Amino acid sequence: MNFKWKIIYYETSEAQCPVQDFIDGRKTRDEAKILSWISLLEEQGPNLPRPYADLLEDGIHELRVKLSGDQVRVLYFFCFREFIILTHAFLKNTTRVPKNQIRQAKRMREDFLNRFDEQQLKEETDENL
Repeated sequence: MNFKWKIIYYETSEAQCPVQDFIDGRKTRDEAKILSWISLLEEQGPNLPRPYADLLEDGIHELRVKLSGDQVRVLYFFCFREFIILTHAFLKNTTRVPKNQIRQAKRMREDFLNRFDEQQLKEETDENL
């Protein structure tokens, strides 16, 4: 049996989910493509190579999705040996991922880790199976 990572969409303390909001704002075909790439990340985790994923800095990674010429980036981080937390997504229109997007992902990671520990995540994901 192959190990499968557990994908969690980051939610603010006010229950806003930036990744889901971004995906919901896309056309149906684009939604399906983004979700299929997230599934690929779930299966391969840190073994997902470029051009599909890349490490940006300080443990923040990007999932790289091309949609009809648009460059979509979903930022994420790994935690507690089995979880991938998707922080947010955006349309990339510069050669590099903007530093403010990376800083935002770091703030979201800090917020997430301050609110959840490994046991809580395991309990919540087990309940949702």
